[in-house]
Amino acid sequence: MAKGIWIIIEQSKSEIRKVSLELLSQGRILADQAGEPLVAVILGKDISGLAQEVSAYGADKVILVDDDKLADYTTGAYTSVLNQLIRKEEPQAVLLGNTAVGKDLAPRLAHRLGVGMASDCTGMEADADNFLVFKRPIYGGKAFAAVAANTRPILATIRPNTFAVAEPDTARKAETVSETAAIDPADLRAIVKEVALAASERPELIEANIIISGGRGMKGPENYKILEECADVIGAAVGASRAAVDAGWIEQKFQVGQTGKTVSPTIYIACGISGAIQHLAGMGSSKVIVAINKDPEANIFNLADYGIVGDLFEVVPLLTEEFRKLGN
Repeated sequence: MAKGIWIIIEQSKSEIRKVSLELLSQGRILADQAGEPLVAVILGKDISGLAQEVSAYGADKVILVDDDKLADYTTGAYTSVLNQLIRKEEPQAVLLGNTAVGKDLAPRLAHRLGVGMASDCTGMEADADNFLVFKRPIYGGKAFAAVAANTRPILATIRPNTFAVAEPDTARKAETVSETAAIDPADLRAIVKEVALAASERPELIEANIIISGGRGMKGPENYKILEECADVIGAAVGASRAAVDAGWIEQKFQVGQTGKTVSPTIYIACGISGAIQHLAGMGSSKVIVAINKDPEANIFNLADYGIVGDLFEVVPLLTEEFRKLGN
């Protein structure tokens, strides 16, 4: 009989991504409501030290798969190992972050297991009839759908910053089980030779609690230094609209929107962004949206919680100075 809620822990160099801690925190609540164990599954190399960390965030059981072939994420190896584990243990639900890794891994697992999946969910709750019900945006974020699964395991990816991270309980001890990675050689079609990390002290866009983004109103690439200065004062990530990326003002990796990255920060500051549906689809679930635009009719104001009608080249530096004073 299917049992347990599994959280697939995303980690790199033994550092757990924040979205996995969010899933553990919310998973603990749902597991208690459903009377099910919460299981953290960690794949990688030299990962035994992570067992206590995930235990502190609510895991009842930790499954470790430690192998040289899993040192860096590769689609084939991770899919192969998780497919075998899930078939062996038969959990009720398997949850992943809606990150680059999660979006690559989850649909392949769904195909191998022959089950459906709910993607990019912005909510989930226990349900007496369906075990779990998920909320996900549709029509570019204009509406939300309730999604339930009639197959097991339930498979879903959850948007980062959807749930709060609970305070860790360091006294909590989870059962730890080590599993062997039986990787089919046919699944090793790609091997990671080197990982080049970009040096930046700013948080990663998809996991940032605060994001300040610029659009067409930035007028040129040289003006992004205004946003970068503000971002460094408040500990924010810098984002951009598609218009700014298409104009060549900023790299595509900073793009927020339907064809860029989907974010859900606590605070999203939109500077010189009109509010096209393509952009709103990528940031509409932000907890608080602040819009700065000199056009009072800009569509972004319809979604914003706070709006400043003014020239961003005047407003943003003033905000930066005020933030700096608060920081001191």
